[in-house]
Amino acid sequence: MRQKFSGKARLVAVLLSGFMAFPAQAETLTDALVSAYNNSDLLDQARALLRAADEDVASAVAVLRPTLDYSIQRDWTFLNDNAIPGADRDGVETTLGLTSELVIYEGGRNKLAIEAAKEAVLAAREALLVQEQAVLFDAVEAYLEVIRAAETVDLRRNNVRVLQEEVRAARDRFEVGEVTRTDVAQAQSRLAQSEADLVSAEGDLQTAREDYNLQVGRYPGQLAPPPALPSTASSIDAAREIALRAHPAILRAQRLVTVAEINAVRAEAAVLPSISANASVGYSDFSRVYPDNGLEPSASIGLSLRGPIYRGGAINSAFRRAQADRDNQRSTLLRTTAEIDEQVGRAWAVRDVARARLVATDRQIEAAQIAFDGTREEATLGARTTLDVLDAEQELLDARGAKIDANALEQLAVYGLLASMGRLTVDGLGLPVTAYDPSIYYNAVRNAPAVGSAQGIQLERVLKSIGKY
Repeated sequence: MRQKFSGKARLVAVLLSGFMAFPAQAETLTDALVSAYNNSDLLDQARALLRAADEDVASAVAVLRPTLDYSIQRDWTFLNDNAIPGADRDGVETTLGLTSELVIYEGGRNKLAIEAAKEAVLAAREALLVQEQAVLFDAVEAYLEVIRAAETVDLRRNNVRVLQEEVRAARDRFEVGEVTRTDVAQAQSRLAQSEADLVSAEGDLQTAREDYNLQVGRYPGQLAPPPALPSTASSIDAAREIALRAHPAILRAQRLVTVAEINAVRAEAAVLPSISANASVGYSDFSRVYPDNGLEPSASIGLSLRGPIYRGGAINSAFRRAQADRDNQRSTLLRTTAEIDEQVGRAWAVRDVARARLVATDRQIEAAQIAFDGTREEATLGARTTLDVLDAEQELLDARGAKIDANALEQLAVYGLLASMGRLTVDGLGLPVTAYDPSIYYNAVRNAPAVGSAQGIQLERVLKSIGKY
């Protein structure tokens, strides 16, 4: 029985069918960047290194605190004392003890170690931002490469269809005697070359998809066209100023210089003495010696002063090494600053070249299209050969391929400029992600919490939240 619909029901059915037929939303560049940020093993590695640096602060803090150790010892002795009749020296001695020690003064070396560890943490945070920029740039490059490769495949596939028509037309004209077999062979040769180019383009697309999976964390679906280009800087001088002031690679190098300078002061203070306080309690039980002997408790407290007199030149060597490392970090800072300055200038030039190339390809396509249309028209009048038409078509194809490459190059150049300025970050791009907060783990461990303490419980929660517990 045929079902009847009212006018309103038919309208709803049409709307629903149209909705179901609407294509799925294409994946955007922002989606790819968010996925790359959330799935990057490289970022996980950098975050683990940062947490290790956080633990160095905890270790340095722990040195300032008193220590408490326990000891248990049991000794067996086998002696007979003939001078005292009935006295058997054989026995078992059990000793239990607790020992505590606190460093009171050590020339400020431990406090300097804490400051150096804190600076190392800040350097590791900047290194995390450097890695973040690299991950996001690789994702941008992978996204643009998939689009470029897909557009190239479409262009090559369309060219194959056009050349197939050219071959059929050449055969038809050969049948009526308008062209020779040579014209047909030329068209067939170009078709074979175009089919080979299509296979190569499809291989490039598959390679781009694999790289996309590596950088983004999944294979690409339908990709949306690249968004509007992000803003960078008004001039090359402004771009350089931004980079030299806030690029994470430069800030990291500055922090490492500070670490090396603190370590040089620490090495110089190694000749200073240290004063420690110690206390111990315990008891020993020597059984089977004298019947009256039992528990023998003991306790002690004391101060110790210790300092180096001669270490075979090791202290001086460590000091010279610390100075050399400081000089090395200073030179690294200068080199990093120069490299960032050069990268900004190069990225700016690449972007200008990409823009000029894009404009030139538009003119090239326009001129090649006019030349192709004219050549084809002249060929129908007998003024041009089949080879002339094929050459004109190849020039038009090359121009369109150059436009595809120029579009991708301009996009990549702009994001490369952002990276050279230190702005290709989650915050700089405004990505809708929950950014990794390095202060959470640092705040949980900076005071070296003990297991079972309030801070220790908080640390356990932090570790569980990041899946590392």
